Amino acid sequence: MIHLQPEKGKLLIAEPALAGDVSFSRSVVLLAEHGEDGSVGFILNKPLDYSISDLVTEIEVPFKVFNGGPVEQDNLYFIHKVPELIANSIEISDGIYWGGDFECIVGLINTNAISEEDIRFFLGYTGWSSLQLDQELSSKSWAILPNKYESSIIQKAPGAFWKENMLTLGGDYLLWSNTPENPSLN
Repeated sequence: MIHLQPEKGKLLIAEPALAGDVSFSRSVVLLAEHGEDGSVGFILNKPLDYSISDLVTEIEVPFKVFNGGPVEQDNLYFIHKVPELIANSIEISDGIYWGGDFECIVGLINTNAISEEDIRFFLGYTGWSSLQLDQELSSKSWAILPNKYESSIIQKAPGAFWKENMLTLGGDYLLWSNTPENPSLN
């Protein structure tokens, strides 16, 4: 397998070594930024028991909200694939963007101009200080994959997403892909 370097747009797949970590066990993280100052990402497969209408009273549609990571969990973040509709969007890669004019988003959602297939909301984000992610990669906490889903990653169902990526990694990961989340229940 080719060993990829971390860069925005790539996916971080939690290694089985992170199985006991509450935040990152079986996580798939989209890197939104990676550079000398650190890295930012969003966990794509950890839905919360909230909808966006629970958190933002002006929004009338119950889009799911995901746990983006352990940093700033009292703040709302979002990725989307409609930069032509949302001013001030920042391109991640492959047709995926993050941020933008939130007031605009409220109107777009309430008028059905964008759907849940166009945008995903997160409470919090995953962050690493300078070189921290490189250290975690060296200690085998994460595997890196290209985002083969491109902008359709926003629509990926969270249930089997980690397992699907473990199968893509192949080799020794094939065994881990079938282990139960709690091995004591086996």
